[in-house]
Amino acid sequence: MLLSVFGALLSAVVLAYVLPNAAGTRHTRFVVGARRLRRAVIVVYSMLLVLNLWCAWAMPLAIVCDAVAVTTLVATGSFAFVVAERRIPAATVVQRRRVLAVGAHPDDLELACGATLAKLVDAGHEVRGLVMSCGEVGGSQNLRPEEARSGASFLGLGALRVHDFPDTRLETAGQDMVRAIEDAIREFEPDLIFTHSAHDQHQDHYAVHQATLRAARAHHSILCFESPSVTRDFDPSVFVDIDGYVDVKVAAVLSHRDQSGKPYMTPGRVRGMAAFRGAQAKNTNAEAFEPVRLLGSAVGDL
Repeated sequence: MLLSVFGALLSAVVLAYVLPNAAGTRHTRFVVGARRLRRAVIVVYSMLLVLNLWCAWAMPLAIVCDAVAVTTLVATGSFAFVVAERRIPAATVVQRRRVLAVGAHPDDLELACGATLAKLVDAGHEVRGLVMSCGEVGGSQNLRPEEARSGASFLGLGALRVHDFPDTRLETAGQDMVRAIEDAIREFEPDLIFTHSAHDQHQDHYAVHQATLRAARAHHSILCFESPSVTRDFDPSVFVDIDGYVDVKVAAVLSHRDQSGKPYMTPGRVRGMAAFRGAQAKNTNAEAFEPVRLLGSAVGDL
């Protein structure tokens, strides 16, 4: 009976840990396939909890109760081993870099280079974000900046600043955006800057691209990322291996619930693009970038 009580308590503790959404989000950030694994844990431990409680209450044959309790212990050890094996490996870097990512709207960074930013963070680099508008035309002016901060926190960015330049009319604030980006560059002194591509049909994305290039006119390393609105002229020649980080990118994109109705915000679209760019890079999954100019030492071995 004592073994059954212990098994029931262990099952209850495991369920109490994995059931809250916060636990699922935390593991998605660091464990490959965390969502599927979480579902499996919930199913298995729900059954084990019922079986252990039945044994403790009804007291059937001792061999049955012992088998259920031992199964609970074995399952716990097995799941712990699987989590350890599936943990996303972080690269070890000799020299930390500073990376600045500049986007037009609250969801742009996650959609375009969320996996790369998370990988840079895990490798020990310092990453900050700069968003030029609150996205009030495309959604809630109150919700979207908070979702941007939540997404940045999930990815591990050291800081994110959201400006309130006019959504869909960023070209009218060109000089102000240049000054804002110049201030961020002066303060942070990044080794590498990410921003939108010139080959982007969204007027705000193009405006941010131009403002970034003007603000970073003396900078040696600028990479342009891929938004859903890039044109056929987008021609990447730099690819970052994001194998193991696709689930992280999906979770970061889904954190923008205000935009959940948009077709490009779906997990299928995010995974499909990662696989497409991975095939181009002769790899499994990748994010693609156009270099404006790039000093090799600015990115290391990523």
